[in-house]
Amino acid sequence: MTEPSKVIHVRNVGHEISENDLLQLFQPFGVITKLVMLRAKNQALLQMQDIASAINALQFYANVQPSIRGRNVYVQFSSHQELTNMDQAGHTRGDEGTKPNRILLVTIHQMLYPITVEVLHQVFSPHGFVEKIVTFQKSAGFQALIQYQSHQSALIARSSLQGRNIYDGCCQLDIQFSNLDELQVNYNNERSRDFTNPSLPSEQRGRSSQGGYGDIAVALPQMANAAVIASAFGGGLPPGISGTNDRCTVLVSNLNPDRIDEDKLFNLFSIYGNIVRIKLLRNKPDHALIQMGDGFQAELAVHFLKGAMLFGKRLEVNFSKHPNITTGADTHEYMNSNLNRFNRNAAKNYRYCCSPTKMIHLSSLPQDVTEEEIVTHLEEHGTIVNTKVFEMNGKKQALILFETEEQATDALVCKHATSVGGSIIRISFSQLQANALALNFKQRRRLLEN
Repeated sequence: MTEPSKVIHVRNVGHEISENDLLQLFQPFGVITKLVMLRAKNQALLQMQDIASAINALQFYANVQPSIRGRNVYVQFSSHQELTNMDQAGHTRGDEGTKPNRILLVTIHQMLYPITVEVLHQVFSPHGFVEKIVTFQKSAGFQALIQYQSHQSALIARSSLQGRNIYDGCCQLDIQFSNLDELQVNYNNERSRDFTNPSLPSEQRGRSSQGGYGDIAVALPQMANAAVIASAFGGGLPPGISGTNDRCTVLVSNLNPDRIDEDKLFNLFSIYGNIVRIKLLRNKPDHALIQMGDGFQAELAVHFLKGAMLFGKRLEVNFSKHPNITTGADTHEYMNSNLNRFNRNAAKNYRYCCSPTKMIHLSSLPQDVTEEEIVTHLEEHGTIVNTKVFEMNGKKQALILFETEEQATDALVCKHATSVGGSIIRISFSQLQANALALNFKQRRRLLEN
């Protein structure tokens, strides 16, 4: 058995898994000081601040299968006791690929925007003179060969760009050295270019392989939000979401009229997008209209909340026939609310969209908050099975596991944007489920009984 180490070796790290995903998986156990993604091997090396933190993480994941974006990952102690500069540069022993070469083989993962020769040239030319580029489609996806003038430029480019995204949240670069000696370029067009010979002809017009780019380029304005959402879900939109819906208003029915109000609906629906306004229908007290920021956000809300339990009722959530809600005395305005979650860093917030879960995530907590204070604040909404208070990027946060999804939903709806220790807290559903909590039931039971 490998000797305990503060370096953790993670296997089966698919290209849809980001560095941030791995950080979220291990940060509840302690401070992470270094992270190296070995994309060519679908692996990663992660260094905790001390061996005790690494042991806690691996002891927990020995009993609970860690999973990221639906993919099981496998963890063990690394043979490295510490990550060196050589490791971080991507030269860990056994790294896949051929010998260093001035020609790079580049595979684009999660290609939600069209990638042309011009785009690739903009990305790779800062690292040295690019002589030639050839692009093509293979079973592995969209690929390109990039030929530099020197081996050194290719080495620098691979070290700097491996695993990076061309666009925010998508078009990830997977770079290996090619075993070719020289690229042959016959045409200067969108798919190939010889920058040392600008006089080469372009290919004949009417070729089908060129037409596709024009079609994609026309669709780009409509793809903008869909691309952000798709990248947040690992490269593809969730089943049932088209990404083309333009209806912004949602009709919610089967509400509990004795317990529901506009602010509680805001707390729930704002997980999936910005809220413009909300109207409770006085002639149908168990109905409400909710106008979202755009059609994508409305589609997320319908997809994830249809059939959810809230205050003892199973919600019906559908698109409304009304394109928007007319402002009036019986409407509540939220367009300028600073509690809307998607005003900044929309891509990050789309990543946390999911159906209600048993676990909620609390952020914006005061630094001196205690676990007992958090439990006291939330326990009226149901049985709290487990809690975990931790720091991420210097900010106090918590994960709270309830017995049922409905209890967690009630807590979120009632306690989002309320005060704990003088701070206004934010609550969302957590997709980590029990994976994120180092289970210690005896301690939790004592806490709840005292």
